[in-house]
Amino acid sequence: MRIGLFATCLGDTLFPDAVRATALLLARLGHEVVFPPEQTCCGQMHVNTGYQREPVPLVRNFADTFGDASVDAVVMPSGSCAGSVRHQHEIVAERYGDPALRTAVAGVKAKTYELSELLVDVLGVTDVGAYFPHRVTYHPTCHSLRMLRVGDKPLRLLRAVEGIDLVELEQADSCCGFGGTFALKNADTSAAMLRDKMRHVTATGADVCTAGDSSCLMHIGGGLSRIGAGTRTLHLAQVLAATRTAPYALTEAVR
Repeated sequence: MRIGLFATCLGDTLFPDAVRATALLLARLGHEVVFPPEQTCCGQMHVNTGYQREPVPLVRNFADTFGDASVDAVVMPSGSCAGSVRHQHEIVAERYGDPALRTAVAGVKAKTYELSELLVDVLGVTDVGAYFPHRVTYHPTCHSLRMLRVGDKPLRLLRAVEGIDLVELEQADSCCGFGGTFALKNADTSAAMLRDKMRHVTATGADVCTAGDSSCLMHIGGGLSRIGAGTRTLHLAQVLAATRTAPYALTEAVR
């Protein structure tokens, strides 16, 4: 399968290792991964903040860039960006776009997936040949859980990882408190939600807290770092990309 990789803004600027891990994982499974250099922001942050007309050029660029018929599927290491493409792009195109944009958006929407969706639903695989001999807990992010409804797909992938000690996270489906600009506009509420999430994460004794969104991991990881916790955050793609021949080395600071 020929798969287009969308890096996302956070992946491009702050967490490129998650993007690289996605590409390495899919290539290891025998697929061709293409990275169109024309890609830009998907426009999620604009829509989430109430600016629905402004991201029209971004929505159009995404549809033009990934709508190529030679690309069988589009994947991104982000449930929130995948949710934006699958749900918000249609809203933007319907309200402020033209017929051509609406058609293009519908076409690319149908082949866009978050990583765990692509692996389990499209490629039909749960055991990706990963090796990660560490204690891990999983945080299901809000967009992946509530908008995309990925369900237990990430957990099914993690359970198949060789050597992993997967520990259930209490109140896993509770929001971590990030929510993009929510964390800025409602800082006190966001911080309180984060404290609850950190309490549950640290109670697992995990070496790693993993998730499918770098944004949530940035929020949780920042909090864990400030309290000196022995748990670090790592994207799901990085856990799945690790193998016996190319293991992921946790830093000295972790446990």
